[in-house]
Amino acid sequence: MTEFFPPLSGKDQDETDELRPKFDADGLIAAVSQDADTGEVLMLAWMNDKALQQSIETGLATYWSRSRQKLWVKGETSDSLQRIVEIRVDCDQDAVVMKVRKDGPACHTGREACFYRTINPDGRTLSKS
Repeated sequence: MTEFFPPLSGKDQDETDELRPKFDADGLIAAVSQDADTGEVLMLAWMNDKALQQSIETGLATYWSRSRQKLWVKGETSDSLQRIVEIRVDCDQDAVVMKVRKDGPACHTGREACFYRTINPDGRTLSKS
C-alpha cells in the first residue's frame, strides 16, 4: 500500500512535491468528485488514509463512511462506480478533487449529481434543478 509522508509546516507544505495529506483531527480529508468530461461537481465525501490509498491504487473512488464507520467504494452496490482519471490536492493538501468517469448517477437519490438544489435569493428556500 501507498504510505504517505507526514505533513510539513507552513510554506514547506504548500510547495512540496511529495504527497503529504493533512487529515483533520478525526483522520479525515474532504474529497470532491468531479465529472472528468463536463467539470460538473458530483459529490462531496470524506476519506481517511486507507480510502485515499485504495483510491490511488485501484483507480476507483473509495470513501470513508462516517455513519457506518467503514470504507466504501462508490457504486460497489449500485453499479455506479466512479473511475478516477486524475486526483488533485489543494495547496496545503487538506482536500482532494477526483476527476472521474461515472457508470451511473453519483447521488444516492438517483440524480446525476448531489448538488441539485440552488439557494433562492431570499436565502431561505431552495429550487431543484
